[in-house]
Amino acid sequence: MTQTASANEQAHGHDQNDLTAQAVVVTADDLPLHCPTSKTPLWNMHPRVFLDIVDTGSARCPYCGTTYTLAPGTHIHRHGH
Repeated sequence: MTQTASANEQAHGHDQNDLTAQAVVVTADDLPLHCPTSKTPLWNMHPRVFLDIVDTGSARCPYCGTTYTLAPGTHIHRHGH
């Protein structure tokens, strides 16, 4: 899982310690996806919510606004397919 700066951070030069939403790129190893992740700082915790990213390739957390996207070329192994 890699984090990238949000558009707001890029435009205003803020660092990742700001309270702005983040954009996070995930791989198949990060599934099932939930927010907050195990790498989320304690100060930024909220109730865990599982996000369905497989069908659309992206999902946004309803609590903190973090946007998750699948890395290009990510292959998802599904049972029964």
